[in-house]
Amino acid sequence: MFNKTPEKTMHSVRWILTIAWFLIILSLFYDPISPLLTSPDNLGSPLRVNLDTCVAVQGNCLEKNAYYLGAPIFWGIVVPSSIFILLVFGHELWRRICPLSFLSQIPRALGWQRKIKRVSANGSVRFEIPRVDKNSWLGRNYLYLQMGWFFIGLCSRILFVNADRLALAIWLLFTIFIAIFIGYFFGGKSWCNYFCPMSPVQQIYGEPKGLFTSKAHIGDDKVTQSMCRIIEDNQEKSACIACQSPCIDIDSERSYWDSINQSDRQLLYYGYFGLVIGYFIYYYLYAGNWDYYFSGIWAYEKNQLSTLLNPGFYLFNQSIPIPKIIAVPLTLGIFTITGYYLGKNIEKFYQNKYKNKLPSELIRHRIFSILTFIIFDFFFIFAGRSWLVLLPIKVQYIWDFALVFLSSIWVYQTWGRSPEIYSKESLATRLRKQLKKLGLNISRFLEGKSLENLNTDEVYVLAKVLPGFTKDKRQEVYKGVLKESLEEGYVNTVSSLEVLEQLRSELNITDDEHRTILTELGVEDPSLLDPSKLHSVENSVRLTGYRKALERMLSLQQKASLDELLENNSQDIRKLRQEYCITYQEEEEILQGLQPESGIIARAEHILSQLEQLIERYHALNQPRFLPQGEILNLLRETVKQKKRLLVRALLEIIENSEDSSISEEITQNLANLSPGVLQDVLENSASSWYSRLQPKILNLLSQPTNKIPTCSLDIDINTIIGHLQGLLMESNPITQTISLYILAQIDLKLGREEAENLLTIKTNLLVKETAKILLNSETLNLSNFNTLEKVIYLGNANFFDGIHSNTLIELAELSYFNYYRENEIISDEGDTCRELLLLINGRVEIILPRENDTPIISSLLPGQILDELEVLSHGKQSGKIIAKTTPTKILAIAIDSFDSILEEDQEFSRRILELESSRLKQLITK
Repeated sequence: MFNKTPEKTMHSVRWILTIAWFLIILSLFYDPISPLLTSPDNLGSPLRVNLDTCVAVQGNCLEKNAYYLGAPIFWGIVVPSSIFILLVFGHELWRRICPLSFLSQIPRALGWQRKIKRVSANGSVRFEIPRVDKNSWLGRNYLYLQMGWFFIGLCSRILFVNADRLALAIWLLFTIFIAIFIGYFFGGKSWCNYFCPMSPVQQIYGEPKGLFTSKAHIGDDKVTQSMCRIIEDNQEKSACIACQSPCIDIDSERSYWDSINQSDRQLLYYGYFGLVIGYFIYYYLYAGNWDYYFSGIWAYEKNQLSTLLNPGFYLFNQSIPIPKIIAVPLTLGIFTITGYYLGKNIEKFYQNKYKNKLPSELIRHRIFSILTFIIFDFFFIFAGRSWLVLLPIKVQYIWDFALVFLSSIWVYQTWGRSPEIYSKESLATRLRKQLKKLGLNISRFLEGKSLENLNTDEVYVLAKVLPGFTKDKRQEVYKGVLKESLEEGYVNTVSSLEVLEQLRSELNITDDEHRTILTELGVEDPSLLDPSKLHSVENSVRLTGYRKALERMLSLQQKASLDELLENNSQDIRKLRQEYCITYQEEEEILQGLQPESGIIARAEHILSQLEQLIERYHALNQPRFLPQGEILNLLRETVKQKKRLLVRALLEIIENSEDSSISEEITQNLANLSPGVLQDVLENSASSWYSRLQPKILNLLSQPTNKIPTCSLDIDINTIIGHLQGLLMESNPITQTISLYILAQIDLKLGREEAENLLTIKTNLLVKETAKILLNSETLNLSNFNTLEKVIYLGNANFFDGIHSNTLIELAELSYFNYYRENEIISDEGDTCRELLLLINGRVEIILPRENDTPIISSLLPGQILDELEVLSHGKQSGKIIAKTTPTKILAIAIDSFDSILEEDQEFSRRILELESSRLKQLITK
């Protein structure tokens, strides 16, 4: 709701609120007006002290006199207002108007922030504004620090600062000083995110979203919610430096779901719940009645500090001799601990009750939602009551009803949220962006709506039924979604397969196609799949902000080159680096993006180095020592060859699109020298039309490599081979992982078992887990011991299943079974109904086809061939007799019903089989 409020307006609001806050602090030192308004003799003032009523504390009426309004206004109006704003309007309003957050940015505004020295590899020096390291003690434990400070703050309120004006003023000024100091010591909103004692409160009431908070993950807004922002050229731009990830200021719901399973969230919600209840109940335990709190006299009673050693409890008209200075932290501590352990046990109970029905994070989310609803309404039973009683009784009822109504709507909205819904909405937004880029005419299908106005389900339906949305375009759209998701840290190479599963289903993208697209993205942008790189929305926003600032400076100096810009504006560039906390490596990558030539060269060099590594890997898999495992390694070799083709194709695209002929020729020559074999395969691919796309000179260079063509060594070191196999273990393809593990164990059993144990600790395919378990428990490494893997290898080497998707191949292996026959035993007789697809594994088989008035046709089949493919596809009867000619004859069989179901699931496989059989039928007809 307040996301789109202009920054200029919010800046003015911050100034007004900050000035008002300082006026309150000033009134704590000097206030000649309040005593006039609160004097018992001022009969016309609604704020006057009523001497006719007795407010008893531990059986004694407190002395009443004219009082100062500073503390009552702060505790009775300012603090409750912040809680109300957080739940109703969300953090996106509070974080933009908070005076303390505003004051913490003074060092940044004045350019006085601390800087640390960085020295690059080439010896150049620069100074950076430090951020809190996510892996530091503070980065890991900041929530405990904030909760501890919040606990101390509540204890201090009751003991020292509720009514003592000087103590309250010192406390507030000390907090302001610390906030400014943190703003000097660390960049960004480090005070708000890592130190502010109100931050836990903001998380409880502001996450996953306030009642009227905007949804950051829906829409095209570049500056979302309460994101740090600046104004340039009358436009609001991000000033985010990624000081925390995930960040509540950018997307509160993402921050909520990303951290909901962390153990410190239990302390946050359950501890806060108990702490707030304990805080208000203590007033009753101390005074012996509720009048002490509801009268508000605690905010202006005289001599608060003199009561520190008085009895801290008064129960059943009897004071208990525990000093107040001990009783307060004791009470709040007991309630906090009780709330924490009670909440944990309630959560544990429901986790066990709904273990197989609801995800654990959804159970925790719903408990958190109910607790927030309860504690919000409980808080406002007490908060601001001394001011509310001054209003007419009808207004008081309306206020109470409004609070319950608004909090009920909030819990109703929040209850229905889940990580899956958030994920689906996020992906729909990304899908919507990619559909726009296609430029398809889709307005006639939207019935007057715009693409932006479609809800989540409508976007998915549109993607399914849109005419002209071909397979290539679906893959292009999916590639765009995947790329954006990786850039923003929404997924990584491991989680992307699971997180994007629903989107793949909607777009008919297979798992293998996903892996191919993932590899292509890694080729196009190597940093995208680099696990050492920080990928997050916050980091993406930070780097984009710096890049756009450089582009703006370039546009203002149109004739200047980038080198001239860096040289002539060194001071401005240095300031920009510091503002966005840009490292050497990040700046180098951004500058390459602004200099197309250097970026092309760097990318080509990276691809060439990858290609060289893959060539070495392919050679390693073709060593003479692996001749006995030839069939097993065929699938691995094909994986490497496919990646080599992708890399070669990427280089050819760079050559095609490069405007600098010298650069394209240099890349061409390096490519021709490095991989002539794969190069010719790619060039001759009719679908790509490279002979028509590339210039004649380039084609000539590609066909004439120099004498530096690499040769294949026949004696590669065993450690090098092991290194390549371990590299293949990191692939996402489960068949590649499984075979690599099996071959690695054949070379080094101990190392193979170590890798098997590692694979069992992470989420992997069932085939990988099965192979790893057998490897750990089996004494011998015969392939026959690895049931599913053995079938996968036999199926994968059969021409009939050539090019099949990995998951389909694994599913076929799981559905298949072995049959054994003796010499001259009939496998299938003429006229039998075809019930199985038969693949010959070992032995020899003859098929006898009878002919009228002629000699029968006898065909002899060898391992790797399908015996009855036409009968399986036509669901007909056997046209001939199939006889085993050796003992034993081993056949892998798949029930025809199971095979049909696989064809229905994998339309690509079904289409390829039909093409294969159509081709064979044509050959038979021509003969």
